[in-house]
Amino acid sequence: MENRVTKHVIVIGAGIIGASIAWHLTRVGARVTVVSESGAGGVATPNSFAWINASWGNPEVYFRLRIRAMAEWQRLANELPGLPLAWCGGLCFDLPPDRLEAYAAEHSSWGYGIERVDRERAAQIEPNLVVPPDFAVHVAEEGVAEPVATAKALLADAEQRGAQVIVGAVDRLILSDGKVTGVIVSGETIGADEVVVAAGAGAPAIVATAGVKLPLDTPPGLIVHSRPYRKLLNGLVLAERLHMRQSAEGRIIAGSDFAGGDPGENPEATARDLFALTKAALRGAEGLEFDFHTVGYRPTPADGFPIVSRAAGVGGLYIAVMHSGITLAPAIGLFAAREILEGERNALLAPYGLERFAQ
Repeated sequence: MENRVTKHVIVIGAGIIGASIAWHLTRVGARVTVVSESGAGGVATPNSFAWINASWGNPEVYFRLRIRAMAEWQRLANELPGLPLAWCGGLCFDLPPDRLEAYAAEHSSWGYGIERVDRERAAQIEPNLVVPPDFAVHVAEEGVAEPVATAKALLADAEQRGAQVIVGAVDRLILSDGKVTGVIVSGETIGADEVVVAAGAGAPAIVATAGVKLPLDTPPGLIVHSRPYRKLLNGLVLAERLHMRQSAEGRIIAGSDFAGGDPGENPEATARDLFALTKAALRGAEGLEFDFHTVGYRPTPADGFPIVSRAAGVGGLYIAVMHSGITLAPAIGLFAAREILEGERNALLAPYGLERFAQ
């Protein structure tokens, strides 16, 4: 095994996943170069709703990875004080009552801290909802990480530990004898022992230059942002066709879905309509003003689950691409760094190898 101090790893992508992997690698002594076209914060990360959760709609094996990631967020916050992280809780009522009850029963049995709440309790949790739900579930341990600020904090700390951050476009990976040995960035060659591709929607084009096929969809998601305003929301609210939270700087951030809704033919009109809905849902929001909307392209592997693994048949290449990057980031950073430097794969990653698409 090479001395880990001398192992040079290039991480392509400076969103939350790339930043976490770079930070974890740097912490254990690898020499790290981060390459990003967009600079710190990446492309998908700024357009994220930023919900940290292990909520409904997931099989148990994926729930286990997400719950572990939530615990790793707490570790990360201890190791890097000042991360913009808030365990504000999530109030969820975007499912019909029978499905909401089924979710609560299933996830409770898995150990998720779910409280079933009635209208009165919901109104205590979020006093500014114009129409509190008759039945909802509340998970106190859910939270948010302000996405760009978190990615920037991780990269800044990695830089202080010696990582180098380069802004530039990746032309291609360098492949020799079946192994990736570096990257050409804006015409310049940078050699490495290992290359990590954490470039979200940009990843398929990059790995294709090494002959690797990455089955990725990139559905658009529209999110609206208000101007900063006084505190109206305590935590995350996942209502029917309206998911909203209030950011650390007081902006109400909302989507028709936490991943962002369909922008439609006229995204500006879609955004204004969504903002009007948001404003109407909140008591005391008379002075709330629309500031801007974002349309993010969510890197979503074909089966919806993360791809975190080496590429079969190609040496020196590690891929980490997923939707749910905010929730998973600290666990993926920890596990990927360990696998890259020590060859040890965490059992929670077992279902998420790229080879599952080879059939």
